[in-house]
Amino acid sequence: MTVASENCVVGIEYEVKEAGTTEVVDSNKGGDALEFIMGKGQLIPGLENALVGMSAGESGDIMVKAVDAYGEVNPEALQTLPIEQFEGVDLVEGMTLYGQGEDGQTVQVTVKSFDEKEVNVDFNHPLAGKDLMFSVSVVSSRGATPDEVLSGQVGGATEGGSCGTGCGCH
Repeated sequence: MTVASENCVVGIEYEVKEAGTTEVVDSNKGGDALEFIMGKGQLIPGLENALVGMSAGESGDIMVKAVDAYGEVNPEALQTLPIEQFEGVDLVEGMTLYGQGEDGQTVQVTVKSFDEKEVNVDFNHPLAGKDLMFSVSVVSSRGATPDEVLSGQVGGATEGGSCGTGCGCH
């Protein structure tokens, strides 16, 4: 089946590098395929758009510009916080910390610098502002089931007939 732009379950094997470099920043080669549903915002837009029209067994190199990957660097995402907010943390420049945002989602920050009073952190995704080169193989492609379309999750409903999110589907 050819990958459609919506409601198509796709499994991919991939390796991604920052464009122009040889360092692999993420990969699932040799592991389980990454499965997702097209059109649900589960993949960066530039990669998802490039997969449309590919078929199972097809491979390719896909360049994704920063704006279609993790976005450009947002200068407002650089903040200076009082060091007291990091009590008990052995700070190291460049380290990644995880916290909880105002609406409950997990937030990732990178420590840029610190002194005895303040910590400069960056809330941008580590790959923001970077063009990415993906080497992708489409492992599988099929139409999503009605449960998968409804739940937005591959596999749709979980055991017991509910999607497990309290949405009331059966």
